[in-house]
Amino acid sequence: MVLLRGFVQLTVLLIQSGWWGIAPSPTDEGALRTGHGDHGEPGHQEPHKDSYSTFASEFLESRYLSDEGYPFPTAPPVDPFAKIKVSDCGVTKGCIRYGKPGCDAETCDYFLSYRRIGTDVEFEMSADTDGWVAVGFSSDKKMGGDDVMGCVHDDNGRVRIHHFYNVGQWAKEIKRNPARDEEGIFENNRVTCRFKRPLYVPREETLVDLHLSWYYLFAWGPAIQGSITRHDIDSPPVSDRMISIYKYEDIFMPSTAYQTFNSPICLLLIVALTFYLLMGTP
Repeated sequence: MVLLRGFVQLTVLLIQSGWWGIAPSPTDEGALRTGHGDHGEPGHQEPHKDSYSTFASEFLESRYLSDEGYPFPTAPPVDPFAKIKVSDCGVTKGCIRYGKPGCDAETCDYFLSYRRIGTDVEFEMSADTDGWVAVGFSSDKKMGGDDVMGCVHDDNGRVRIHHFYNVGQWAKEIKRNPARDEEGIFENNRVTCRFKRPLYVPREETLVDLHLSWYYLFAWGPAIQGSITRHDIDSPPVSDRMISIYKYEDIFMPSTAYQTFNSPICLLLIVALTFYLLMGTP
């Protein structure tokens, strides 16, 4: 029994000394460090390191510091919708304005611009409405059988681009939507949008090739739960002539309130009235 006890003590001493190549466990090592040294001095106690905080600090340093150790510059705020530039009208894009003389994209009753970008055509539309604004491509000046692109303001405050086809006086929504790179905003009681559409499309009844000239139909009106309703005016404006996507013009169309004074009959009446007032009654 005495020999067995001595053998066990000798084995323990050899394991602790590492003579058999077995290193003490981390628990034993920690216990030794927190105890006393060989000469009775307090052992060195290492501070506890939080693995999560260490990982978080290393991650933040690698995430927000460049290779040289300098912080990355803060990105400038992104403008959600770049304003439409009317100064480019007739120069780098074509524009149609309907409303008061001298109006722009933010004050016209209706505004449309178009320009070619590679194999696409970029359209910008804006109208004084809280519902929808649209443009139709027609072979005549009448509503019916027309390819229509519309921007609709829904109840969630978003402006989405939709594709329609005029069946008589009714606009039917088409699932196939050629629009891409869509942008839209509802601000100051105006619906404004921007999108691209391919210049050439496969031949289809509901889609037209924009490289051909078309009469442009302009319309806008209210929407209910993201669905368009009848346009605001009984006779929406139509371009006087076919519009070519290759010709950048700046076309102004006076609204009804300003058309009265431009009619020849009205001008003749004004001249007659002025002459009558100057000459006086006999």
